[in-house]
Amino acid sequence: MTRLVCALSILLFSSALAEVPDRAELMKPAPNPAWAAYPLDKTGVVEIEPGLYTYEARFIRAMFMVTGDGVIATDPISPEIAEQYLAAIREVTDEPIKYLVYSHYHWDHISGGQVFKDAGAQIVAQENCVAHMREVPNPDVVPPDITFSDNYTLELGGHKLDLVYLGPSHSDCLIFMRPDIGDYMFIVDIVTPGGTPGSNMADSQPHTYLKALEALDALPFEAVISGHGPILAHHSAVTERRRYLETLMAAVKAEFEAGRRTGPEFDANVRAKLEDFEHLSNFEAWAPGNIERIRTFYTIGW
Repeated sequence: MTRLVCALSILLFSSALAEVPDRAELMKPAPNPAWAAYPLDKTGVVEIEPGLYTYEARFIRAMFMVTGDGVIATDPISPEIAEQYLAAIREVTDEPIKYLVYSHYHWDHISGGQVFKDAGAQIVAQENCVAHMREVPNPDVVPPDITFSDNYTLELGGHKLDLVYLGPSHSDCLIFMRPDIGDYMFIVDIVTPGGTPGSNMADSQPHTYLKALEALDALPFEAVISGHGPILAHHSAVTERRRYLETLMAAVKAEFEAGRRTGPEFDANVRAKLEDFEHLSNFEAWAPGNIERIRTFYTIGW
């Protein structure tokens, strides 16, 4: 295995294979101001643990494992970035690329898979992703070679990567990835530590989103490796996102039960119930859209 050198232009930090910055601060429980303050303009590789790495570009983070018998990579991001990502892996190791795992079907995470397929990887995804790829084809999105329905485990070089499906959440094929190196869960989109859900909670049904968060929060793992935002966070980042959605849904439902479905009083009452979450990044910009999304859900059931 070769290690990254200081001159490599895509390195996140100046030292070879930098470790997670401010790990102790990032691993403090929620509410954690370090999560919202984490810089989001980084590109390159970071070593989480020996054999476990992340690659980040254009505000999106992927994860890869070096097992001794080959590499398991995730989410190529885009055709251009996939080339850079593969080159970065090659600076870490010359082991063959065996698998590329899609976190879900959204193009901003999985475009560019052909780069890894040409390098010898088999592509893996939850089976529901395939229908989306067929219905709305994208030449930059390569269909998977291996699909599964519930959970699936990749085994390579004496290591394992568990792929966990908890039902529809952010899309109907989002999976969570648990490497056997350390005590981490790679989580994409459904939880951004220290952040507010995207304004309209795109491609999410609130009740299944919450159900998946409940199931995820109940799983035993210590830390989140995040697809967006801070590179690492305490498990309580999942709890914080679950509590936010629970509080939001309960507040909107209470207004409906009181006969209020819109208007200044409705907005003020719901907003007041969310005061414990005002520290989240993008709260002022995105909370109104979150409220409207849940109002729509309790209005028409979607």
